[in-house]
Amino acid sequence: MVRPQWLNLNGMWDYMGGKELPDPLMVTVPPAFLGKSEKIRVPFSPEAELSGIRRNDETNLWYRRTFTNPEEWKGKKILLHFGAVDRIATVFVNGKKVGSHTGGYDAFMFDISVYLKSGENVLIIGAYDPNDGKSANGKNGPRGDYTSTSGIWQTVWLEPVEEQYISRIKLIPDLNNNRLEVTVYADALNYNVRVIAKDSGEEIATAKGTTNETFYMPIQNPHLWSPDDPFLYDLKLELQDHRGKVTDKVDSYFGMRSITIGKIEGVNRVLLNGKFVFQIGLLDQGYWPDGIFTAPGDKALLYDIDLAKQGGFNMIRKHIKVEPQRWYYHCDRLGLLVWQDMPNLWKPDDVDSTTVRNQFREELKRMVDQHINSPSIVTWVPFNENWGAFDVANITDWIKKYDPSRLVNGNSGYNNAPPYRPAYGDPGNGDFVDLHHYGKIELKTMPRPDNKRAASLGEFGGKGLFIREHLWPVPNNAYEMMLNKEILTDTYILMLNELEQMIKYYGLSAAVYTQTTDVEHEINGLVTYDRQVLKMYLDKVKQINDAVIHNTKEK
Repeated sequence: MVRPQWLNLNGMWDYMGGKELPDPLMVTVPPAFLGKSEKIRVPFSPEAELSGIRRNDETNLWYRRTFTNPEEWKGKKILLHFGAVDRIATVFVNGKKVGSHTGGYDAFMFDISVYLKSGENVLIIGAYDPNDGKSANGKNGPRGDYTSTSGIWQTVWLEPVEEQYISRIKLIPDLNNNRLEVTVYADALNYNVRVIAKDSGEEIATAKGTTNETFYMPIQNPHLWSPDDPFLYDLKLELQDHRGKVTDKVDSYFGMRSITIGKIEGVNRVLLNGKFVFQIGLLDQGYWPDGIFTAPGDKALLYDIDLAKQGGFNMIRKHIKVEPQRWYYHCDRLGLLVWQDMPNLWKPDDVDSTTVRNQFREELKRMVDQHINSPSIVTWVPFNENWGAFDVANITDWIKKYDPSRLVNGNSGYNNAPPYRPAYGDPGNGDFVDLHHYGKIELKTMPRPDNKRAASLGEFGGKGLFIREHLWPVPNNAYEMMLNKEILTDTYILMLNELEQMIKYYGLSAAVYTQTTDVEHEINGLVTYDRQVLKMYLDKVKQINDAVIHNTKEK
């Protein structure tokens, strides 16, 4: 949702952090900063070197900065946006409490218009992060084995809009009927909406509807989106009041593609645009040594995606983390299928389990809502290896009904379980029979499709290589160590040759290699954690990936 005017609030803010500071959940008036404050670089968490703080477990985090509304925004409604704040954020403007938000991975915003004054305004954010495992944490939790993240970790910005504006859009391609399903959300009821699709600047379709109701735009002879041809249509949306006056304009884009399960020669396969294409992916965790959860910049955010593309991978499994929308835009435009994990709970079973589980469900819904428009996302993964898994079958069914345009992998690697709680096991539903296996590629360790689901190897590989001068200063490890770059590359080629047998003769539809980059103590990446040294010969990796995809593709 692109509008021409906005103001980035990233940069140096005043900061105070520590368990002894006021709890942002409890206060009605923000604390005074006085001479106690340090400087923090937003949007980097205080644990990250780039923040300038480099401290862990602050729990109560307080941020302050000033801003002045641009003169040309006078008379507009002003929205304050947050890409993500971990975990509970309370917002104050000019000393007045605006509101709070719970959830460390989803974007949110507040209308702060009534709190503003002419000239300089004071913005204070309190963030509370107990890091107790009773929320959607992922590796960013008490059992996660990397540096944790707290507070503001994605971009903060201001945006001017009119009194009535588009708050959210939902775009679902419908190839069966050669049309795009469109829903435009706004507070204004029964306002008119006009949408225009363009191809290389030329208008190719248009449609009209009303706010908060689904309508359709026909797309004749659609140019299909795929990893080989990631074609995107431009989209313009207009909101009109009852007199026909345009009150808001938004630019966007969409891709026309389908993802389904279907039988090929009696075997359930994953079909992209009605054809079987083997999905070979990378497990991608999204960590950086200086930014931890936050990429140092857009080039860094893009690097890992581009690395996958250069290596001939056509899929990324975004592992128990939700990235900024910018990341998904890069996957959309470059052509990479995305399996999107939900960050897991660690402690869903305590006395407060009802509250904890309900919050998890709400944040899962928000993840789907906020990223439903990206054509690259083809699979939702609500649970990984029984980490905090609960009601897996019910949640899998819920996602399938809530977003029938995508596949659902209810529990990737259900054969693995953490030692601190019993395994949930195979939910028996969804679209995948998914196992994780880091040893030899052999039939007895491989998933097999059943009468309803395709087979996916949700994690494999994990082969490590020591690269001196490029190691995180902790004990380093991997599932299996290789001697040098040549052996590591040859081992990958051997595994892909073996996987090709599993694809052709035993029904495998997808596999995810661990992993894109080294992450702190884990040294099983294609590249070192600092992204300075490639650990495999990427041209050879691409050659074998291309060969396996080509040789197993439905003709």
